[in-house]
Amino acid sequence: MLPVVRVCVLALCGPLLLIAPVRARAQPMAQPMAQPMSQLLVRDSTVGPDLPFPVGEVLDYQVRVSLGGTIGQGQMRVEGPVTERGVVTWRLVSEMNAKRAFVKATDRTVSWLDPVRFASTRFEKIERHPLSNAEERVEIDAAAGTYRDAKGAPRVLGSTLPLDELSFLYFLRTLPIGKDGTYHFHRHFDDARNPTMVSVGGEEVVDTPLGSFTTRVVIMHVRDPKHYKGVGLIKLNIDTSVCRLPVRITSRMPIVGTTTLTLVGRTHPGHRCEP
Repeated sequence: MLPVVRVCVLALCGPLLLIAPVRARAQPMAQPMAQPMSQLLVRDSTVGPDLPFPVGEVLDYQVRVSLGGTIGQGQMRVEGPVTERGVVTWRLVSEMNAKRAFVKATDRTVSWLDPVRFASTRFEKIERHPLSNAEERVEIDAAAGTYRDAKGAPRVLGSTLPLDELSFLYFLRTLPIGKDGTYHFHRHFDDARNPTMVSVGGEEVVDTPLGSFTTRVVIMHVRDPKHYKGVGLIKLNIDTSVCRLPVRITSRMPIVGTTTLTLVGRTHPGHRCEP
């Protein structure tokens, strides 16, 4: 749902997004959920303080492509709180920058998240790439059950607890990843993007400039019918500690090959994740 998910990262090497879902040659077979959704994720007024990320968290990444080496850096951070239409929200921000020779590309994505309901209230994305520029702005009216994009006409929400591509990335950090399992989520604000299938696999140790992390492999099977006919596959290595850090994010792309974001810096001010 990153188209999501494009994981809100940018492209260089042409108008491609670095962490964008790519067309899969074969559709993965859906598997039954390991347990009812109601038992997996119940969002109420007590959940906010228990989230694995606080306001003020900053995660820094190195961006590397297999056919071009290190081409840039990115940052994901949690700002706020800010009030949106009477709702106290956290502002999730993703900024990515890449450069090859004299060619530059940038990507800025912002999601306003209600941390109590764990639902998006607003979403913006601005892309500046060598051959194209794009902007997306979405206003979500949960009370009316609709969302409104730049075209202005209200559309029916795809979920009562809607998420966008950036907030879904943070949502993954709240999942129970202690054991293998496959889950289906109808959480995107655009119902054409639903469902998102998430598979939790085995453990992997990932070495980074910050040290070694024991992680769980999480594979996202994502839909973006506006741009892709197939299913996008994104692999995340999520830290098994209470911090649930996305230590590494990997996707395969045409032309540029495998694209990897690796965690190189982090800040958790005044939070239980702080070393």
